[in-house]
Amino acid sequence: MSFPENFLWGGATSAHQFEGGYNLGGRGLANTDYLTSGNRKNPRRITLKLQNGERYDAVKSFHGVKIPDGAVGEVYEDTYYPSHNAVDFYHRYKEDIRLMAGMGLKCFRMSISWSRIFPKGDEEEPNEEGLAFYEDVFKECRRYGIEPLVTICHFDMPAYLSQTYGGWMNRKTVGFFEHYARTVMTRYKGLVRYWLTFNEVNILDDYECTGSTEHGMYAKYQVHHHIFLASAKAVIAAHEIDPEFKVGMMEANFYWYPETCNPMDSLRRIELSREWRDYAIDIQVRGYYPNYLKKLLERNHIELKTEPGDDEILLKGKVDFLGFSYYNTSVATTRVDAEETGGNVISAIRNPYLKDSEWGWQTDPVGLRVILNDLYDKYQVPLFVVENGLGAVDHMENGQIIDDYRINYFHDHFVQMKDAVELDGVPVMGYTSWGVIDLVSNSGGEMDKRYGFIYVDMDNEGNGSKDRIVKKSYGYIKQVYESNGEDLEIRKEYNVYE
Repeated sequence: MSFPENFLWGGATSAHQFEGGYNLGGRGLANTDYLTSGNRKNPRRITLKLQNGERYDAVKSFHGVKIPDGAVGEVYEDTYYPSHNAVDFYHRYKEDIRLMAGMGLKCFRMSISWSRIFPKGDEEEPNEEGLAFYEDVFKECRRYGIEPLVTICHFDMPAYLSQTYGGWMNRKTVGFFEHYARTVMTRYKGLVRYWLTFNEVNILDDYECTGSTEHGMYAKYQVHHHIFLASAKAVIAAHEIDPEFKVGMMEANFYWYPETCNPMDSLRRIELSREWRDYAIDIQVRGYYPNYLKKLLERNHIELKTEPGDDEILLKGKVDFLGFSYYNTSVATTRVDAEETGGNVISAIRNPYLKDSEWGWQTDPVGLRVILNDLYDKYQVPLFVVENGLGAVDHMENGQIIDDYRINYFHDHFVQMKDAVELDGVPVMGYTSWGVIDLVSNSGGEMDKRYGFIYVDMDNEGNGSKDRIVKKSYGYIKQVYESNGEDLEIRKEYNVYE
């Protein structure tokens, strides 16, 4: 067989896009709870209250949002916030897990809402109601033989930590996170074996993720230093709590093809990879700052605030595996007039050999095999594809969603992943598609951009029954997952509507 017997086929979600129940069970507010809905034409906004009491809406950005001095997040009754109810996994988790099991899932990647466990983030004692909720979820997963893969922090942090301490700019947040991580890993020992510390750690620059209102290169790398320390401390804690725990990092994977054989295009590819991807992996997998990053900080006269023992913490807290998201590739070029297109977080240079999705992200199945080889050649640790998927508008006809475009997308990516495992010998632990059930898009805050194999009856403003309806792709994924990736052939019909 191409894939190992224990290969973790599954699907992925995040709490602030999927869970809902934002003010139930003792949960506190997270920064993501101030994010409005949006769409392709209208960006999401963060609603704030100024010191004079007036409302201020800041446009969401992954590259730093200007937050006025003294402004704090505020929830307004006349505004729709998708995270508040999301698609209501909080109340429907038994139904959702049953549907996942029916599709052959072996693994469910989900995140814990930090503010559900520690409503403010700095408490000594956790919120028992929050702990009990996730315990019930994990037990339900185990009932169906589904292995949870838990992201400890997926873009959300308690709003109180942001407003009181300045978020990840403050070193105290490292201690708060370690306490949180130790709490959940101790409580769920025996129920959860696989953990991810932070989601897409290399792009944690925006206010709602970091809680920091400071900008610039120093702020970015100081915040990231604290996050890397927190991750390392969580890895160390995990291995103390249960030596069987496997803890990984998760990065947003970017890959650039040199546009031409001009040596400067190849050099540009290296520069982009180091800036957006490599440094985070180097620190978390190898356990130390790479020379090129040290030189970058030196050239810009940046001296990070560190403490004795930080180097030892990073080295001891190396992750066990490398998880990554994969949606698109780009092109490295020295041309200033190169055409841009869409992409995950950062825009990409258009590749004439690839096709665009409805959101302008260029799909590149072969790129998945390229990246799997690239990462393993460089880092020599097990890999886990923890996000991959197609965001598309689905149309229901006669109560059915015939999403052949999604089936074709996954088929092509599975073929390339299979070749990476079988032909290239890359050790891949598992694969969890993004949005196994439709959820709220993080970038746009909308429902139109659907990823799931299971449709949720809900529109961009939260209207709808939230009923679950399986799509045609549900049948294809069931076939692939239950055959452990051996049967990738696309059938004309799937009996999902019988």
